Amino acid sequence: MEAIFLTKPASHLKTKHSPNPKHLFPSKHKSILPLRRTRTRTRTNFPAAIQNQQQQEAPKPTEDESYGEVKGLIASRAVDAAAMEYLIEWKDGHAPSWLPAEFIAKDVVAEYETPWWTAAKKADDSALRKILDSADGRDVDAVDADGRTALLFVAGLGSEPCVKLLAEAGANLDHRDRSGGLAALHMAAGYVRPGVAKVLLDLGADPEVADERGRTALDLAREILKATPRGNPMQFGRRIGLEGVIRVLEGAVFEYAEVQEIVERRGKGENLEYLVRWKDGGANEWVKAKFVAEDLVRDYEAGLEYAVAQAVIGRRVGDEGTPEFLVKWADLDEPTWEPQENVDPELVKAFEESTNQAQPSINGPAVVVSNQDSA
Repeated sequence: MEAIFLTKPASHLKTKHSPNPKHLFPSKHKSILPLRRTRTRTRTNFPAAIQNQQQQEAPKPTEDESYGEVKGLIASRAVDAAAMEYLIEWKDGHAPSWLPAEFIAKDVVAEYETPWWTAAKKADDSALRKILDSADGRDVDAVDADGRTALLFVAGLGSEPCVKLLAEAGANLDHRDRSGGLAALHMAAGYVRPGVAKVLLDLGADPEVADERGRTALDLAREILKATPRGNPMQFGRRIGLEGVIRVLEGAVFEYAEVQEIVERRGKGENLEYLVRWKDGGANEWVKAKFVAEDLVRDYEAGLEYAVAQAVIGRRVGDEGTPEFLVKWADLDEPTWEPQENVDPELVKAFEESTNQAQPSINGPAVVVSNQDSA
């Protein structure tokens, strides 16, 4: 039986998946492998023959060599970021054996793999489920030439059902491809899929996984949002979607707490941090500038001082016709009049309830002072 010999170095034989299966896997070869089943020459010699074929002719079969005909592929496994092996079932009854993809006729691989990648690239959850239910020994983390798994494709396409299905089948939620180190969360962020991002996080994806540039999915989403033009009606929906992705990712990364004040700053640029004091009494903590509310940063940088308000004890209409409140401070002897925007709304509400007074008219200098003022 005639054997098939490869005519190019193995490094040139990895095929990039194409949406068109006919272009991806031309059926030019028979389902036969040049596998030597002798003790004198093993399949570890086969790659050497490929590497040296430009210097010498391919070795001719000898009398003690036999070639097995493939019955089919019965399992697959990813061996590194972009390499696959397949378990071969032989027609001659020999025990199944694992071989790298490049040593197997392309039409044999195509028959096994094309339905899987077609379903993934179309985010067809019913087709994926049918393949998984067939129990064909498939590695759910099978990779293409760029190291991408089915999960990365369906995440980018925004299919929550497919993400859940692959996760249930044991897919690695944090797998990174070899063309940038992107994980499924990066795909959800880059393609503006807040729903998929939430599903991945709920299923246990790590929000801190970084790509080759050190960016988490949150970093990527912020970077894209910054580059997306404001005020362009065509980009409005995209900005809304990116803001949704950012909220989802921030919710997984940070535990929100209310800042009472900024105490100190250090660093510059991306390393700028603020020492914040929390309202809930937690220990002061250094926090990256990008995670601190802009109004707090603005006030701190403007040199404003902070104090702890104890109560509102008076109200009046200011010179500009806007309400002002007399605030009693915990760490100051004298109360001060403050514009409404500088006063805690809860303290204003408590004052209104205690005095049971209507809001002052903006046309007069009316002043309302509670009994607390004499305390």
